[in-house]
Amino acid sequence: MPASILVNFVYCHPVGHAVEALHRVHGYRVANPDARIGVVLNAHTAVELTRLTPFVDEVYSVPVEVFEATDHSAALAAIPTGWDHVQDDLRSKLPDQMAFFPGLNSYYEASRAYFADSALGVAGYGPVPYARGTHWTFTMPDAPKPARTRIALLPGGSAPREMYPSVRSWRLVVTALLERHPDAELVLVGKLKADDRTATTFTRAELDEIASAAPRVVDAVDLPLLEQLAVLRGCAVLVSPHSGFGMAALAAGTPWLVIGGNQWPEYFFNGVPFHSVLPDVTRFPAYGPTDPEPVEDDGPRSPSMSRARFEADLDEIVEFTSKLIAGEVDHDDAVRRQVRGMLRLRGGDPSSLWSLDDVHLKYL
Repeated sequence: MPASILVNFVYCHPVGHAVEALHRVHGYRVANPDARIGVVLNAHTAVELTRLTPFVDEVYSVPVEVFEATDHSAALAAIPTGWDHVQDDLRSKLPDQMAFFPGLNSYYEASRAYFADSALGVAGYGPVPYARGTHWTFTMPDAPKPARTRIALLPGGSAPREMYPSVRSWRLVVTALLERHPDAELVLVGKLKADDRTATTFTRAELDEIASAAPRVVDAVDLPLLEQLAVLRGCAVLVSPHSGFGMAALAAGTPWLVIGGNQWPEYFFNGVPFHSVLPDVTRFPAYGPTDPEPVEDDGPRSPSMSRARFEADLDEIVEFTSKLIAGEVDHDDAVRRQVRGMLRLRGGDPSSLWSLDDVHLKYL
């Protein structure tokens, strides 16, 4: 077994990509328990998540603007050489990705030269021993049990605003959830602050209007990420569209009700229960190679995030949120539903599916 492994996982800013990197590190840790294992992340992503992962020995970050090719020599000089193995993110080997992100391409070209004395490989795929499909969560203190059931809500992530539901659609969901759980508190999470990290494209006014549908609200928006995750530990469930923050919630041990749609299905399965409400793509196109034409719904809206779609799937949203709150969702069953649902939406073509560590293959 190698004495040292560096997971060189520099990619785009969203929080979910930091979670992906840590999943890879955990797989190496399980397979190489005595190795020295480090990770390199884009400095613009959630590097602080490594504070919650004792299976990472060393953490390095490099500032990479993904659309701008620059000189990375100074940033790389801060990372020690001499690793037995350096395992790059798979996307660094994909020509279309490197052509689209010249800043990442220039970084990986520089890093391969910098680590030329190490054996180079692809994170999760060899040649280093790696445990595929491991289950793990962040190491965090247990949250105090709140007096009421808490339902966390992330209205949207950092994609264009039309990729997320309208305020009135969210108010529909909040009202329905609180009719089922009248004593619950709504916990708003997310990030409005503009900096070098990703932030939601909702406005403060929109968040306030959504919150006004609930009699009891805890506002955790713009708390530092680790503090928001600590708040999530006390929540029974997170409700949101696809988001890297949702992956961080799963890593924090919080069940996730995903309102699926747009282009990206769920692909991170870490043992924590979830349920993805998949749209009827014949009515609400989603998961295609390009974004469908928007519909009119309080401004332009992607079809799978439209009011009509929310009305069509409201019963499932409420039912599975309630099952997650009650602890009635089994993780394996959830993955099976997700994989078979996506297989159906993609015309039965298994080659169109992907998940971290190819976990989905055993559910086909």
